[in-house]
Amino acid sequence: MSVVALPDPELVPPRVGFRLGRRFGSAVVRNTFRRRVRALLRDPATAIDLAPGAYLIGASPAAATLRGPELRRSIERLFDAVPGAVRRSVP
Repeated sequence: MSVVALPDPELVPPRVGFRLGRRFGSAVVRNTFRRRVRALLRDPATAIDLAPGAYLIGASPAAATLRGPELRRSIERLFDAVPGAVRRSVP
């Protein structure tokens, strides 16, 4: 998976888009993947606190086969690799 980030302090809440071509799978597969990722980003228990801005997620067809915990870890690693994308709370 890949992500392109465009920081924008005025873009609250952050917007997340997807770049999934036909090779990713049928429309049903692409939309299911989008819903699963959005649910991970919104769920308070597992939410990733994204900094304001726009994010474009791209994925290979193999990402459609990832199950819940695997997908969550992949998304976390993806956003952790982008400097400034994840807001960290300082204790």
